[in-house]
This record gives sequence, structure tokens and C-alpha cells, in this order.
Amino acid sequence: MSSIYSLKPRFQILLRPVARQFVLLGATANQITLFACALSVGTGALLFWQRTPRVWFLILPAVLFVRMGLNALDGLIAREFHQESRLGAYLNELADIVSDVFLILPFARVPGIDLSWTSVMILLATISEMTGVLGVAIGASRRYDGPMGKSDRAVVFGALALWLGLKNTISLRELTLVACAISLLLALTIRNRIRGGLTEANSMALHSES
Repeated sequence: MSSIYSLKPRFQILLRPVARQFVLLGATANQITLFACALSVGTGALLFWQRTPRVWFLILPAVLFVRMGLNALDGLIAREFHQESRLGAYLNELADIVSDVFLILPFARVPGIDLSWTSVMILLATISEMTGVLGVAIGASRRYDGPMGKSDRAVVFGALALWLGLKNTISLRELTLVACAISLLLALTIRNRIRGGLTEANSMALHSES
């Protein structure tokens, strides 16, 4: 199933001049990965632990967009400027999971959203990323199947944060429906990544035998 992730190559074309400038300034792909993670953790911590007014949720869409840009940038620099490394692979995957946890966590502070729903979304987002990584372990590629991959989550949670920041009243029913829909799409993503990984691995095995 398609995902916003499929637009990443076009996004990286736009970022290529920026990548060159970062490299000229001495920045590395791993530094950018860690900075994106620190930005996500800092923003999530601010919105969750400081009990900030709901209007502060308006900063979340901007942070999510910047994170998407930095995630595309670190991969571009690693690939095109020969900075790929085993450590970078670990940092990239672990930083994504940590960032997701901290960027979803603030929604638990919104009146009407049950903590259990937030926990379910965090758990399913984590499982979906691990499922994508496990594709490599069974002989397939790293899976990015949708419909609720990392980029899709950034758009959805960014839109939800914008809605929360601008709307004066949000019913419990609306919030529950949104949380339920996100959770179902995450579950579908997990299924699609498992199915896609198995199909790809079986196809590669048959090709190698022929």
C-alpha cells in the first residue's frame, strides 16, 4: 500500500543543495540524525511535562516537518557523500523510535484522550518500525509500506496538533475516533510490512534457486 514515503526521492532532490552546504560546514549524517532526535525529544518533553497551554501544540507541525527534512537529509548525505556506516544504521532506526515516542506522548495530556489510546499508538508505531527493519533479517529490503509509515504519521499527527491548537472545543467522541483510526492504520501497516517482506524474501529465494 502506498505511503507518503514514496515522495522522499523528490524531496531529496530539493534538499541536495542544502546537503552540500551542510557537508561544507563539516556536518555529518550521524550528527544530523542525533540533532533531529534531540529536537523531537525536547519538543515532546516540553509539551508533555510542562503542561503547556493547548496553543503550544501549534509548534508540533513545524517540528514534525523539520524532522522529516532532517531525516531525508541525513540519508542523502550518508549515501552521496560516502558517510554510510553500521553505527549510522543503528542511530537512524533507534532515533526514529525514540522520536516517535516523544512526539506522540504529548497527546496524552489533551483532555479527552485516554492514556491507553496514546500508549496503543506509541506501541503500534514502534512495532511498525521494527517490522520494517526485520525485513532485512529475513533476506528482504527494509520495508516502508504504508498506509501509516513515519512520513504519514508526521502528516497525520501534525494535522491533529494543528487542530488541537486552533480549535476551542473538541469532543471526546472526535478524539476517540481519530485515535482509533490511527491505531487501525498502524495495524494495517504492520500487516503490510510483514506481507511485503515475506513476498520479497520468497521471490528472492526463488530467483536465486533458478
